[in-house]
Amino acid sequence: MVSLARLPIDSPIASDSPYTFMSWTLSPVVMSPLDGIQRVVADSDLDGLMAAAVLKASKPEMEIHFAHPALLRMGNIDHLIDRNTAICDLPFHPDCGLYLDHHLTNRPSPEEQVVFEEKGGICHWRDTPSAARAAYDLLKDELDLSHLEEIMPIVDALDSGGITLNEFVEDGPVMRLSRSLSMSDPDHMQVVMNQFATGVPLDQILDSHKERLDKLGSERGEQSVIVQERTSIIDGLAICDLSGTGMRSNGYLITSLAGPEALACCVIHGYIDGTIEDSSRPALGASFYANSFRDESNPFDLSMLATLLDETGGGHANACGCRVQPADGTNRKLVDGDKEYNLEQWMSLWKHRESKMLR
Repeated sequence: MVSLARLPIDSPIASDSPYTFMSWTLSPVVMSPLDGIQRVVADSDLDGLMAAAVLKASKPEMEIHFAHPALLRMGNIDHLIDRNTAICDLPFHPDCGLYLDHHLTNRPSPEEQVVFEEKGGICHWRDTPSAARAAYDLLKDELDLSHLEEIMPIVDALDSGGITLNEFVEDGPVMRLSRSLSMSDPDHMQVVMNQFATGVPLDQILDSHKERLDKLGSERGEQSVIVQERTSIIDGLAICDLSGTGMRSNGYLITSLAGPEALACCVIHGYIDGTIEDSSRPALGASFYANSFRDESNPFDLSMLATLLDETGGGHANACGCRVQPADGTNRKLVDGDKEYNLEQWMSLWKHRESKMLR
């Protein structure tokens, strides 16, 4: 697309002519990837929130919605998705206008991407440590994002398993802020997102949530006790069953307590009668994390576990998740025994990890 820029140039038609003429030149118009984007749908963790904050910094009038990956894959939020929607840190949807992510299992196929772009969509999938980094790189030349320079490396590290054991044990305020984000408290998420989007300095953001963050810090000791009581290591996989407790934990806590004997961990959470639509009583699910505190890097693709039984599962090779599925393969409600069946299937695949799960 081009625009006509009219530039007057004195150019006599003849030496004695009193007239000059106007010269027309063509100059390209730079199209912003956010042209037409009116809303953002993003994952509800720190990475998704920061990606949304970067986009909103460019267009303050945009509305932001946070969602769970399974909700998107099941079509539960299709009413929010059209060519005016940007999707961040979530599975690909062909009806959106801008797709921004870094998860391998979410990446559209080459054929899907061609069709998407032919219909006017913009695909910004990048092999970055976080979706927030992909958003930052997309807009850093258009915006002053200097206020995010301090937190971006931490977001990258948290989402890609780059946190050291010392950093985790220290449990700094940004680590606690990441744990404070939840679909069960959407107002808090909107406040934090808007603070980052409008350029509030990081120290002021953390200070404004000090009471909440201090509480999370004091609770971690209690959580550690529960995790230790409910964790067993089987064939190098630390299995932590938090189902029915209402408690969630990322892999950092489980693997820090399990030690180097655990190559990875499986965290089961939620309720047997829960649903993905109810953040106060979520569906029974599992998350898989590599033990990033070991000296050796993880050679196994854990996303194969997440997608083994649940077609809506997925994530990274080092961090991913899924929902527990009925043992008979139907869509019925979960019953006693389904969790054990899923565990058996995951452990069967894990047992053959050297031949079936190597990256």
